[in-house]
Amino acid sequence: MLFDTRFGITTPYWIAQCNNCGLEQIVPLPTSDELKMLYETYYNFGGEETETASPYVKVRKLFQNSWLWNFWLKIDGDISFHALRGKGRLLDVGCNEGRGLIHYQGSGYAVEGLELNSRAADVARKKGFVVYSDLIEQFEPTEKYEVVVLSNVLEHSLTPAQMLNHVARILNSGGQVWISCPNSRSWLRSVFGHFWINWHVPFHIVHFSPDTLREVLKKAQFEIATIRQETPALWVASSIIARLFAKPGQPTKQLRSAALMALLILLIRGLAFPLLCLGNLCKRGDCLVVVARKK
Repeated sequence: MLFDTRFGITTPYWIAQCNNCGLEQIVPLPTSDELKMLYETYYNFGGEETETASPYVKVRKLFQNSWLWNFWLKIDGDISFHALRGKGRLLDVGCNEGRGLIHYQGSGYAVEGLELNSRAADVARKKGFVVYSDLIEQFEPTEKYEVVVLSNVLEHSLTPAQMLNHVARILNSGGQVWISCPNSRSWLRSVFGHFWINWHVPFHIVHFSPDTLREVLKKAQFEIATIRQETPALWVASSIIARLFAKPGQPTKQLRSAALMALLILLIRGLAFPLLCLGNLCKRGDCLVVVARKK
């Protein structure tokens, strides 16, 4: 049995695996209406760019807008594709308040966003970005894109295969989808058990392995250009905090402690980097990072 280690949602969940393809998903599967309520109640943007933002959010913003961010991506792993340079039209699906859009624009792309949360979308628009509030299956862009970004998004979908079909629909021929998502074969899942931070029930609906992600991309007429594995220190630190502090039915406030998180991240990256690298090399990293091309 799994429980929500972040927000204190009381409903228990289990993981079921398909006997044919090996894909895993949560049980019971929430309905679209239930997910909407859960996101609006617990998960969605709540004014992180305001003056009353928490110290955690303020520290994160300062860090990601500094020169240290590019250095950190090189040593910790770029799971959000912030360092990939290029040109052409790029759509960031689930862009939130536009943090990623800033980096993609700085890397040379003409960026737009897709964000269902109206408050977050408005904040991104105030920064000068074009952000749509359509569901991807209803989205009809005036021009197709060279890149669609699904950074920690695909695992949230009730219908990931359909999502990828719609991504293919709005991409130019030869366009790319950039995907990052938790790896169901991660060694950290084995170490932390039901405290593994990337269970993230009920918001992580589907859990992909390299094989199941490759298969769903193939069915959507994508071919993988690159696939690698990373283990961000932030994710390891979050699993440690969940193991130490998470209790069923209670929010884990320590996950938003800037001081505790920064200390753990530095200790993990400084002392455990050989172990993290070994896990990645053995195909047991915590995050799958994929660039796939539309056929």
